[in-house]
Amino acid sequence: MKALITGITGFVGEHLSDYLQDKGHQVFGIDKNEKELKGAIIYKADILDKKKINSIISKIKPDYIFHLAAISSVVNSFKIPDTTMKINVEGTKNILDTILVSNIDSRILIVTSPHVYGIPKQSPITEEHILQPNSPYAKSRVEQEKLCFEYQKKYDMNIIISRSFNHTGPGRPPEFVCSDFAKQIVDIEKGIIKQKVIKTGDLSIRRDFFDVRDIVKAYLLAVEKCIPGQIYNICSGNDYSIKDILDILLSMSYAKIKIIQDQTKIRSSDIPVIIGNCSKFKEQTGWKPKISFEKTLKDLLNYWRCKL
Repeated sequence: MKALITGITGFVGEHLSDYLQDKGHQVFGIDKNEKELKGAIIYKADILDKKKINSIISKIKPDYIFHLAAISSVVNSFKIPDTTMKINVEGTKNILDTILVSNIDSRILIVTSPHVYGIPKQSPITEEHILQPNSPYAKSRVEQEKLCFEYQKKYDMNIIISRSFNHTGPGRPPEFVCSDFAKQIVDIEKGIIKQKVIKTGDLSIRRDFFDVRDIVKAYLLAVEKCIPGQIYNICSGNDYSIKDILDILLSMSYAKIKIIQDQTKIRSSDIPVIIGNCSKFKEQTGWKPKISFEKTLKDLLNYWRCKL
């Protein structure tokens, strides 16, 4: 099968490329960054360049499309709300329009976020939970989903939507909490940072975390087995506080590190608890996460030890 990944050089895209190739698929990518990945054919393009996107997809004629290219930072979305909406919604529209005009029968996975649920009314969160987005990022994901439903209904397209909960692992950029902590610990271990202090935000926040190497397996199963026009939570169903994560990472280090709460890192927009229920996805695909969160954090820590 021919598989196309938008945002292929990003954190999840690289892991997904490796996994799809291991499964015998021919992998193509679209990305605004110039970077080579082993075994993948990558086209440099901006997801907002409709003409170029049309040309690339019409040439490849992919069986599967994994649409990962997006603004994915809640924090940054407050700084660039219009750009976030444009990339996440218009970029998706460009992909869908190209599939239509090219008359390609691709199965398309659109990856969105549990942030569309806002502050949960109940936990764990199921797909039926009301949508109450509380950030520009979350609002863009809601609009992205609406667009997909419109195209699904009007044109009978093979669109599957994944609301993907927090995932991490080797290669995660340090803008995200687990990797931020891991990198700071390694900076201290190697003497890059002399002051043995980690500054944190709100340590009580709880999130449903799992491994990126499990989520890429879920993504392939989604396009193979899920029902078009449906939304599926993909998550572990296990939640960890930010303090839990930091404690686990610190237990894996010999460095003696002091923790200080930095008020500038505390955000009023943070949702206190996000825990998912993915029974629907598990029943449809048979998937379940296999990598323990402790191993995920250990591998992330070792990733930074090798990189720095």
